[in-house]
Amino acid sequence: MAIEAVAATVPLSVGERLAGLNHVAALRARYGSDSTPEVVRFLADMRDRRDPQFADNQRALAAIFFLAKIPTARHELDFDALTTDEKTALIGAMNHFRAVVSLFPRRLTLPL
Repeated sequence: MAIEAVAATVPLSVGERLAGLNHVAALRARYGSDSTPEVVRFLADMRDRRDPQFADNQRALAAIFFLAKIPTARHELDFDALTTDEKTALIGAMNHFRAVVSLFPRRLTLPL
């Protein structure tokens, strides 16, 4: 006997997923959750000069800051040194990347 119920999930567009991620981030902030330590750790990992992928990590981090419209001169600042608007924009840009990455093909292969 097959289940005849309506699907419980529906595909979301990038914009809908982004809006949802930003809404959840706002709710978490409102009700006491703080992602600052995780963001600080992420920035430290991306800025780790010992990482073999350091140059590419810097480019990826620059892309996030660029999407957040944070001036290049402020890209090297610690998270705590950013303004509230810049922090909000940075989290929004990170959520945007999360929404876009969710659409990536599951099993990528390198060309031969």
